[in-house]
Formats: sequence, structure tokens, C-alpha cells
Amino acid sequence: MGNADTKLNFRKAVVQLTSKTQPVDASDESFWDQFWSESVTNVQDVFALAPGAEIRALREESPNNLATLVYKAVEKLVKIVDSSCRTQREQQTALNCARLLTRVLPYMLEEPEWHSFFWSSLPAAAENESVPLAQSLINAICDLLFCPDFTVVSTKRSGPERAEELSSLDSCEYIWAGGVGFARSPPRCAQHEAARTELLRLLLTCFSETIYKPASQAATHHNKWIAYLTSPENRHALPLFTSLLNTVCSYDPVGLGLPYNHLLFADTLEPLVEVALQVLIVTLDHDTSNAVNEDSDERLPDNLFINYLSRIHRDEDFQFALRGVTRLLNNPLQQTYLPNSSKKVALHQELLVLFWKCCDYNKKFMYYVLKSSDVLEVLVPILYHLNDSRADQSRVGLMHIGVFILLLLSGERNFGVRLNKPYTATVPMDIPVFTGTHADLLVVVFHKIITTGHQRLQPLFDCLLTILVNVSPYLKTLSMVSSTKLLHLLEAFSTPWFLFSRPHHHHLVFFLLEMFNNMIQYQFDGNSNLVYTIIRKRAVFHNLANLPHEHAAIARSLAAAKGKGLHNPTKALPRTRSVESVAEAAMEGSRPAQPAEPGTLNATLPDTPAIATMTERESAHPPAREQLLPKRSGGDGEDRSPDRHRDDDDDEATHTIAHKESIRVGSESSVMGESADEWRPSGEWVSSWRGRLPLQTIMRLLQVLVPQVEKICIDKGLTDESEILRFLQHGTLVGLLPVPHPILIRKYQANAGTAAWFRTYMWGVIYIRNVDPPIWYDTDVKLFEIQRV
Repeated sequence: MGNADTKLNFRKAVVQLTSKTQPVDASDESFWDQFWSESVTNVQDVFALAPGAEIRALREESPNNLATLVYKAVEKLVKIVDSSCRTQREQQTALNCARLLTRVLPYMLEEPEWHSFFWSSLPAAAENESVPLAQSLINAICDLLFCPDFTVVSTKRSGPERAEELSSLDSCEYIWAGGVGFARSPPRCAQHEAARTELLRLLLTCFSETIYKPASQAATHHNKWIAYLTSPENRHALPLFTSLLNTVCSYDPVGLGLPYNHLLFADTLEPLVEVALQVLIVTLDHDTSNAVNEDSDERLPDNLFINYLSRIHRDEDFQFALRGVTRLLNNPLQQTYLPNSSKKVALHQELLVLFWKCCDYNKKFMYYVLKSSDVLEVLVPILYHLNDSRADQSRVGLMHIGVFILLLLSGERNFGVRLNKPYTATVPMDIPVFTGTHADLLVVVFHKIITTGHQRLQPLFDCLLTILVNVSPYLKTLSMVSSTKLLHLLEAFSTPWFLFSRPHHHHLVFFLLEMFNNMIQYQFDGNSNLVYTIIRKRAVFHNLANLPHEHAAIARSLAAAKGKGLHNPTKALPRTRSVESVAEAAMEGSRPAQPAEPGTLNATLPDTPAIATMTERESAHPPAREQLLPKRSGGDGEDRSPDRHRDDDDDEATHTIAHKESIRVGSESSVMGESADEWRPSGEWVSSWRGRLPLQTIMRLLQVLVPQVEKICIDKGLTDESEILRFLQHGTLVGLLPVPHPILIRKYQANAGTAAWFRTYMWGVIYIRNVDPPIWYDTDVKLFEIQRV
């Protein structure tokens, strides 16, 4: 009954405040105390009892009262910190203030005129000590996040008289979890975890000023809230960064692995890990290293969170962070004998953003990841999510971030080498069964995305094929299944109607030919499956070499396609008979990729940046070796995988940026917009790129091997492909192929387009994941639109 009374009193206070037209005096303590002294039991109640419409009405009709409410709540938090928050009552009041501010702030941040309010001084502040309201609030939250017996376990002797003063406490002794830079693992306490969660949720709300800026302004917007938290002025910056990172990376949702234990006990740690991860990625997004203050021309202070992340260097710290990320990424994929017996967490989108930030800001971390097969622990869950989300338009953002991470990793030789590790299926995936390596898994999943994915994934095709080209020189052996898939893609992309239907479709053919050339020139010995498939599908290459380029022939190809109802190339790729005739068994236990459930919330995203703006082409050979490349090394099974013997220090010296050659990808991608419908292919346009198709190596291979294979078939009466494969395995093309071309790797380059894309994606995920309470629901978000599928 008492609980209903306190709710009623809180509701009465809200109604009183919203119905008053005259300003309420700030010194009327008994009136303002109603908002936080009553023990409203949880944040959900605050959201229910203070409706958004009433907060908006308060803002419009009596802005003075709203300003006083926020000012009094912050003042209350500051006073609680001053008295070191020792009593149960003070702790309850601090949480009530945090809940109220979490409810009210979004309605103030959505209105640009209110932004300056937080950065003006407190009215009661003395002349010499005019601290802006926002800084007072962040200081109070940070102090409370390291408050003994409230959010951390006290290490001193108990008793109020022995408690430390919060203002002088060394928070580095109170880091929340062991891991990077902190060896001790403090005992867990559910009450402390719940309090941290609420305070971090308020921090996240403060940072959300970004989502009320349109995408065009968000890129240059200087978020002062994040800047202050991560600046040297915040004495808690280091312990807070370490606490957030260690809390996320030490979390093990399965624990001892007792079946169904997650249904018996509430997990207070999961909500804390979720909000800690969100605060961490949002703060790491605010890079001030080369930004200038909008108000004055001075340089902004460095973001210490980015600084700390970039300076992590010990192998054991890298191991701890990587293990933590891969444990959580692989958690939803784990199979158990008892259905739903093991706890599953859905943090993969935020984790992928964190992994991206770690690789982006700390290159040593990325090289550590690629040094061993641990990188496959990141690859497999990414491929699982790519495959599972391919038909779901609400998960297009997840598809993009997975592909962007693979693009970043594929620029490093070690990634291609690691893909040669055999793959044993542990996760049921809706893909054909195959026996092979992680490279085969990559090819099969990419083929599935391209041929059966949602049409909004088409802008990613360039990225997918770039990844395959980057790793191709290092792939020692592809299975028959993946070789067939690659040839099917070439067959589909090289049909005249598809090539002629958009101004950039021929790039896809260039990518695939470059991939085949890399494998023939550098990994011929182990790739008899691919060579055999190329021989079987030789007509595709002959057709490409004789592609019609007269105007009448182009028109005929397009007219024939229209007649078959294929006039919209974004709808589906041409199916080939060879693929349809093979009935493929999907893995046991897998389910087909499903479209989004109707009504699913979906945040809009900016356009995918063109591959040309995202990558820079580099030779994988030092210039000295480029002139001295061997024609072919002997057919004695030597490893011919191109190596990059180089020191990290002589990067610039040994890496030559390749001249702009053959394909200019992305420069015409913009034509995909409205003008694409009016675009008409011309004979000159086809001739401009047809002559540059890199077909010489493959044509030479066919010229040498096709007569030999035909002769064996006739002489021995062979109908069995295993005999032909055996012949190809022991064959050699030493001295018969053109001189190996230099390997060109398209390395990811940081660029404004990708940065804007990540910011929008990250905030869209955070908006949709925070539904209980729905912090930003029904506010005027401008960074993206929320749509229902």
C-alpha cells in the first residue's frame, strides 16, 4: 500500500509542477524535495509517472520551472557527493535524481535553445567558482560511480566515521573489475551493479545530444559532454575507462555453465555490461585529436579514452580484451544439448563497434589479433551474423559493420594466411555442407549474401569482392563447392544484360578476374579444384573476351533481358542452370535466413561509402623485388605465397602506392541514384573497359590445359572428375604463364564517410536497444529516422 502512496505523491508533484503557470521559487525545498525524497522504486515508474507530453508542455509553457527542476536535481547530487553519500537514504535520493534527469534531459537536448543552458553557471555559484551545470553533473556522476558502499565495495574498515571523503578518494583503487591495468578482481555485489547501471544510463543520456543533430552537422559537432568526461579535467577519466573496458571484457554470461541457472537468478551484471559497452563506444567515437573549438579557435583537449586505448601494449592485456570480445561474440552461437539451458546475450552489434575502434586506434592490437588463429574466433561469428541477417532489412547495418571489419582485416597478409586453417562446422548455418578451410566458409557465405540477400545489400558487393581479392594470393586450396560458387558469380555478373544495366557493374567482373589471376599465379599447386572449374566453365571466359560492343548488340541484350522480366538488376542475380541443377543440402540444425518481423523498429543509415573512398591500393611487394619477380618457381611444391618481409617501421619506404590503373571503382557508383534509370550503355563505353579485362593469364591457362585434359579423357576414356583432378594436381605451368603481376592490396583508409556511417549506426543501435526504459522514444531525433518494417 505504501508503495502506491509514494507513486501517488510523486505523480501529484509532477501534476503540480506542470500545472503551475507562475515560476516556483528555487528555495521552496519542501516542494522540490517531493521529486526525489519519495522512494519511487524504479526507473520504469519515473517514466510512467512523468509522461513525455507533460515534460514538453512544461518546457514550452513554463521553462523557468523546468530549468529549476534540473538545477535542483543536479544541486542535490552535488550535495550528496559533498556529504560522501553514506546513508541508505542519500543513496536512494541520488538514484531518484538520476532517474528523473534520465527522463527529462532528452526533451531538453532535442531543443537547440536549451543546449547553452547546461553550459551556463549555476545561479547560486560564488563569483570565483562558476562551474557550468553540465560539468557539475558529470563530476557528481563520476564521484558517485566510485562511492564506497554505494557503487563499489569499501576497502577500508566499516562504519560511517571511518568512511573516506568522496572528494579526496583515489578512485584508481576502486576499479570495478580486474583486467587491463588492474590485477585484483573485487567481490561482486548486485546492489552496486544496479546503482552503476542507473548512473551510467544517465551519462549515456547526457551524451545523446549528438542524435538531435542532422547527419550533416553531426560530423563536425563538438559534443562538450563527452569532451569533458574524457578530458584531463575529469580526475576519474583513467579509472572510469579501465572500469568500463574490464567490466565488458571480463563478463562471462555462462559462468559455471549450470543449465538453466540464468532462469533461476536475476543477472544484474548483464544490464551493467550492456550500458558500460554503450558508454565506451560512444566516448571512443568523439575524436578531438585534430578538432578546433567552435566557440574559440583553440585546439580541443585530447580524448583520454582514445589515448588510453591506443597506448595499451602488453600481450596479456591484448589477450584479455580479445578473449572477452570473442567470448561474448560467440556466446549466441553456442550449441547446448538442452534447449535454452544456457544464457545468450545479444551484445554483438556494440561489440563489433568496440572491436572496430580497438583495431582502428591501436594497430598493435590488430597485429596481435592477426598473429594467431584467434582472428578466426572473430571471423566465424561475423560470418554467422552476415549469413543469418542477409534477408532481414532491419539488420542491414549489422551486415555493413561485419563487412567493414573484414575489409579492414583483409588488408593484412596474415589474415589471408590464417584463412587456410581447416574449418569444422560447430555452428549450424544455412549454407551448403562442404569440407574445407575458413576461406571456403568466407566464399560460400559471400556467395549466399550476393545471390539470396536483401536488395539493399547491393552497395556492399564491391566490398565483398574486394575482401576476396585481398586474401586470394594467400589461399592455398579452395574446395570444389567454393570454386563452383566463385565461377557462378562470374557467370552471373558477366551476362551481357547485367553488365550493361548499370554503369559500374563491370567492376564486379574485374574483381573476380583479379582474384582468379592471383590464385593461378601464386597458388596454382593446391588449387586444382578451381582450375578444373575454370576449365569446365571456359565458355564464360570466351564470352567475356567476345563481349558485344556494337550498339545494336547491346540493345538486343537489354531487350532480351526485358523480355524475360530481368529489367531490374537490383532485384536478383541471374540464376545459372549449373547451380539450380545441384540440390544442395544445408547444414543440419540450421534454419533459413528470415526477413524482419513486421513492425520491427529500424534506424535509417547513411549511404554506403564508395569502395574508392574507403580503400587505397598498395603493392604487397617492396619496389626492389617487383622488378626481380621470378617467372615461376619450380613445380616442386615450394610455397610461392607472396611474402612481405618488412619491418613496421619501413612501411612508408617499402610500400608503393599503386598507380591508378584498370578499375576506378566507386567513382561512378553515385550513378546508382535516380539518374541510373535514364542511363544508357554505349558502344564507346563498353569498348573503354572491355579491352582492359585481365583475361591473359586465364586464356593462356586454358590454351595449355584444355587440349591436355581433352586428350586424357579421350585416351583413357575418363568420365570421372577425380582422375582429371589428380592430373591437374601434378601438372605445372612453369614458364608457360605471363610474368606474375604485382599483388595489389586495397587497404582500408580512415575517411569521413565511414566515420559518419559508424556514428549513425552506433546511435541507432543504442536507441533501439534502450527500450526499458525507452529513453529517447518519442523525442525528435534528427541523426536518423526510426521506421517500422
